[in-house]
Amino acid sequence: MMKSSKASGGLVYSTGHGRMCPACRKPVAECACGRNKPIPESDGIVRVSRETKGRKGKGVTLVKGLALDTVALTQLGKQLKTACGSGGTVKDGVIEIQGDHCERVIELLKQQGRVVKRAGG
Repeated sequence: MMKSSKASGGLVYSTGHGRMCPACRKPVAECACGRNKPIPESDGIVRVSRETKGRKGKGVTLVKGLALDTVALTQLGKQLKTACGSGGTVKDGVIEIQGDHCERVIELLKQQGRVVKRAGG
């Protein structure tokens, strides 16, 4: 049985353009898929919590409820990671910072004028 190119994701690399976006099939430099994601709606309260679920017991600090676009969210994530001296990532509108840095993150976000609550005990 043969898979169609549509089902397998299609073109991912072109010698003329380099890497291609599988969704819009344009060169990654010209791709607009990631930039046009809608900003998630928020109630104006940033929630900071600590979670270990699915991480083999390793704790991470989660920052949820920020109504920012992906570029601004990534930039804020970088600032928080630098201030905590830790690694982390931004996934699906949530900033994850490795380790238990809830108090420090809450303090930094309050200094920026945001309404922050500690969530999850």
